[in-house]
Amino acid sequence: MNPDRPELRISDAEREQALEALNVHMANGRLDIDEYGERSAQIVAAKTRGDLVPIFRDLPDPHPEVLVSKLPEPERTAPPAASRPRGLADRFVTSAVPIAAIVAVVLFFFVARGFWPVFLLPAVTIIVIRAIGKQGYR
Repeated sequence: MNPDRPELRISDAEREQALEALNVHMANGRLDIDEYGERSAQIVAAKTRGDLVPIFRDLPDPHPEVLVSKLPEPERTAPPAASRPRGLADRFVTSAVPIAAIVAVVLFFFVARGFWPVFLLPAVTIIVIRAIGKQGYR
């Protein structure tokens, strides 16, 4: 709760937001009626953003928007996923598609003599490998 530029003057709308936040704290039982009265009088008399800071310093969220820093929060990165050791099947799956592409080119030029459907071999290989992989997860 460190407002950007605490010396800036606040508007009536910002005072209203502060009063609404204070109402939430009163409704949740964090403030008694006397404390609520004192703090709401301080909000009404507040001239700058900095005047609102001590009113909400000991209270958790919600805080009025004027007190929330506009600085971007640092990006949070997800922890790395746990890696599992690669087995023989994983290595096969990883290398099957490039091998199928090479076989398709060899068949096209040397064996099939221009028979273009051999280029479907990599796609068929992908489909078969996915089907086998899905059966393994069941």
